[in-house]
Amino acid sequence: MAFSAFATGTTQEQAPRRKSRIALLLLLPGILYLVLFFLVPLVSLVITSLQSPSALGDIGQYQTGFDWQNYVTSITQYGGQILRSFFYAVLATVFALLFSYPLAYFIGVKARPWPLLQNLMLVLVIAPFFISFLLRTLAWKSLLSDESGFVTGLKALSLLAPDAHVTGTPVAVVFGLTYNFIPFMTLPLYAALERLDTRYLEAGSDLYAHPFTVFRTVTIPLSMPGIVSGVLLTFIPAAGDYVNASREFLGGTGTSMIGNVIESNFLVLLNYPAAASLSIILMVVILAIVTVYVRRSGTEDLL
Repeated sequence: MAFSAFATGTTQEQAPRRKSRIALLLLLPGILYLVLFFLVPLVSLVITSLQSPSALGDIGQYQTGFDWQNYVTSITQYGGQILRSFFYAVLATVFALLFSYPLAYFIGVKARPWPLLQNLMLVLVIAPFFISFLLRTLAWKSLLSDESGFVTGLKALSLLAPDAHVTGTPVAVVFGLTYNFIPFMTLPLYAALERLDTRYLEAGSDLYAHPFTVFRTVTIPLSMPGIVSGVLLTFIPAAGDYVNASREFLGGTGTSMIGNVIESNFLVLLNYPAAASLSIILMVVILAIVTVYVRRSGTEDLL
C-alpha cells in the first residue's frame, strides 16, 4: 500500500512537469521568432546608436564604441522635429477620437436593430485598408493641391487667400494623419460599445439623469477600454509616421517629423548612429507616454 501511494504521488508530480514541457515546446517557435526579429534587431540598433565615426573619415563608415554623445547631439539638433512629431500625433489622436466616437456609437449601439446597416457601415470603415496607405495619401495630395477644385473653390469664396496653400502646411499633415488612422480608432471603440448593455443607459434615464450626464458617467467609463486601445493604436504609429509629413506627400520643409529625420539620416546622409539614436529616443518616449497614459486612465491590465 505504501509503495502504491508513493507511485501515485510520483505520477501526480510528473504530470505537471510533462504539461510544462509541452507548453514550453509550443511556446518555443514564438520565442525564437521574437528573439530573431525583435530582440536581435533591437540590440543591433542600440549598438549602432553608440557607434563613432571611423578613423578613416569615410562617409557612412563607423566603428563600434560607446559614444553616448550621439543621443545628446540628436536631441539638440532635432529637438524641434521630436516635439513637432508628438504635437501632430496628439492632435491627430484627439481629432480621430472626436470623429470616431460618434461613428462607433452609432454603429455599435444605435444600429443594433438593423444588422445589415451595421455590417455595411463596418465595411465602409474597414474599406480604406483595401487601398495602399501611400495611394490614399497621394489622393489627398491631389485633392488638396492648388489646382484642385476644392482649393480653387475656397479661394473663390474668399475662405482662402489667393496665394494660400493647403499642402505643405501643418493643417494638411494633421488632416492626413487623422484620416489615415481613423479606422484604428473606430474599430476598438466599436468593439467596446457593441458590448455595451443599454439597460444601464435606460436606468440612467429612468432616474431622470440628463443625457449628457448618462453619457459622462455611464457610457464613457464602460467604453474606456476601447478608448484606451484606440488612442494607443492611433498615437503610436502617428508619432513615428514619415509619409504624411514628407514633401512628396502632404508636408513641406517646415513640417518634417522625427520619422522623416530618421529616414533622411539612414538613407541620404548615411548617419547611422544619429538615425539609430533617434529611433531609440522615439521608442523610449512613446513607452513612457503610453505607460503614464494607461495608468492614469485606470486600465493597467492593458499593458
